[in-house]
Amino acid sequence: MGTNAERVISEEHAITSLSVSGDSRFFIVNLNSQEIHMWDVAEEWDKPLRFMGHKQHKYVIRSCFGGLNNTFIASGSENSQVYIWNCRNSSPIEVLSGHSMTVNCVSWNPKIPQMLASASDDYTIRIWGPSLQKKEGNLVD
Repeated sequence: MGTNAERVISEEHAITSLSVSGDSRFFIVNLNSQEIHMWDVAEEWDKPLRFMGHKQHKYVIRSCFGGLNNTFIASGSENSQVYIWNCRNSSPIEVLSGHSMTVNCVSWNPKIPQMLASASDDYTIRIWGPSLQKKEGNLVD
């Protein structure tokens, strides 16, 4: 049986999730080797950019692009934390603590790029972002 695939990318470990950037130029794959790989859609790269630091071996963890100008990657982790990377750096720029069990998925707020939600096996959803305070009936930064 033939295939109509335009491109085939092989990874050395099982792929647990995939996410495409908002501008459709890049995609990231989560691997059970505790790495996230970012590939370019235009096939200009011979190898992916690698993002490390989070823990993923046993569960499906879903990562995503987001933040200001979609220049960040966020991921949950089996160690109950949320990791954030700048797309140009393989080490996390922020690690958020607050969950007590595996963080399975994260999602950036498309209207408020500094705001991120995370969902965990601890039965909670946490909203991360700038401090919000009530002032005269309105939420403000």
